[in-house]
Amino acid sequence: MSRTGPPTDSTPARQQHPPPGPAGVLPDAAEGLALVKPGVRAQAAYTLRAPTPRRKLNQNECPEDLPPELKQAVLEGAAAAPWNRYPEFVPTALIDRLAGHYGWRGDGIVVGNGSNELIQATLSVVLGPGDTVVAPAPTFSLYRLLTGVLGGRYLPVPLGAGFAYEPDRLIAAAVQERAQVVVLNSPNNPTGSALPDGAVERIVAETGALVLCDEAYQDFGGSTAIPLLARSSRVVVLRTFSKAMGMAGLRFGLALAHPEVAREIAKGKLPYNVNLVTLHAAAVALDHAPRLAARTRALVETRERFLPRLRRIPGLTVYPTAANFVLIRCHGVPAREVFRRLYEEYGILVRDVSNSAELSECLRISIGTEEDMKAVLEALGAILAREANDTGGAAWHG
Repeated sequence: MSRTGPPTDSTPARQQHPPPGPAGVLPDAAEGLALVKPGVRAQAAYTLRAPTPRRKLNQNECPEDLPPELKQAVLEGAAAAPWNRYPEFVPTALIDRLAGHYGWRGDGIVVGNGSNELIQATLSVVLGPGDTVVAPAPTFSLYRLLTGVLGGRYLPVPLGAGFAYEPDRLIAAAVQERAQVVVLNSPNNPTGSALPDGAVERIVAETGALVLCDEAYQDFGGSTAIPLLARSSRVVVLRTFSKAMGMAGLRFGLALAHPEVAREIAKGKLPYNVNLVTLHAAAVALDHAPRLAARTRALVETRERFLPRLRRIPGLTVYPTAANFVLIRCHGVPAREVFRRLYEEYGILVRDVSNSAELSECLRISIGTEEDMKAVLEALGAILAREANDTGGAAWHG
């Protein structure tokens, strides 16, 4: 493996040599940049440089690919469709199946090119200049970025001890600031925190905000806000096929909302936003939903065997998680050093999130296969534990 060092989120892009001809000579960018909104220029872009290591545990992906026979079914369905025609504008048959799967009305479902597109669509139809978005801190950074791009005001509300949700803090901030949107990412990325029971109901009842419940990781733990859709039109729930369904490479997500609200959210997305291959893949995933759910249960079991052993390694704080990842804080050895050594010496790529004050010395580790987690335990034990040479790190079995 290369010893040049692992990539990080702050790694600059590789310098490109200018192409020959007129395209190789560029004018000064100042005039064009002057026309970009200052709020956009002030935002840091969402970016990630990720090679292919031996063990990739940095993006909360499903560790198993779709089985070959399911892939074949997707490809056969897509091959039989005309590629010179646009996909369905509204894939009604698929939406009806999604309604049955999630227990909500088809006319209250909007499908998207991943749930990220539906985050953007929802915020774009709700936020006006200066409107406030209240969100836990830390949480998925795309919310801050899109709020700034749309001209809104982003108000982070710190999570409590151990990164636990404290609904009272969110409610107080939303009421005081007359928030237009309250974001609830549960389980929360990157902390793994799940909302306590009844928290969403309280936030809906005690604020006037649209409550955007991002449930990208709900298949792995925590409660869902979907039942609240029948009681309030100020709830929007986002789900994705990228995580538990193992379809991150195909980009499919959905928003569930009151039908009238869903109709407005649909105005914020692009037409023909989900390609025909992904539409077929979503249908195949629903065909085999019990099989994929069993795979998710097995991953949760792997997580529950992994966490107690991870906690035995000296020099770490391990935070509670209901997701398919875990957040750790390093003591004694800096997180960046642990990150580098995991990659360079063991071929394990995790997510370095230590560049913010609230996540100082923290790393996020996706839950992979049992072999992946055994490798993580042994590597962290060797890096952090004084007794590593004697014990070989924390044992996976036993």
